[in-house]
Amino acid sequence: MSLCTLFVAFAGNALIGWFLLPQRAALHPARWLFRGWLWVDDKISIYGWIPLAIGLLAWDLFVWNQSRPKIKGWVTRKVLTFALLASVAPFIPSWIPAGQPSQNFLATMKSHPGLPSALAWGVVVFVIALLAINSDTRDSLLGHGRILSIVSFGFLLLLLALTFAGWAYT
Repeated sequence: MSLCTLFVAFAGNALIGWFLLPQRAALHPARWLFRGWLWVDDKISIYGWIPLAIGLLAWDLFVWNQSRPKIKGWVTRKVLTFALLASVAPFIPSWIPAGQPSQNFLATMKSHPGLPSALAWGVVVFVIALLAINSDTRDSLLGHGRILSIVSFGFLLLLLALTFAGWAYT
């Protein structure tokens, strides 16, 4: 049930972000709520995979350490670590011999601006799907439903509070 609540909160936020926020931010430029909400949504859509990847790695180290299968644990750690390191690689100066990506790869990334974020989100979704296959791993990751219930209900309340506060400003 809490996954459904979380889905409703994220779908509602996406619909509000597509249809309501751009109009409200343009009509009321002095209102910081709409511009801030739109900015946070934009940054989370681009960089939100980073805290998820770090959280999954921390969960792997501290919680899943005792009972993980060797191959699945190795794959998830390597894939997430590779994704995090690949996000930092373009910021390494070219004079440092650290195995820079080829110019062809960088040109492809520049010609498709959403591709790096989509690839990173794809890696995180792949790891979560790999972990969710096993029921014991899924229960351990989701906190047996208690933590997920609190988080999903909190996101839904935050969405409703921001929506009502936004309508109060107009």
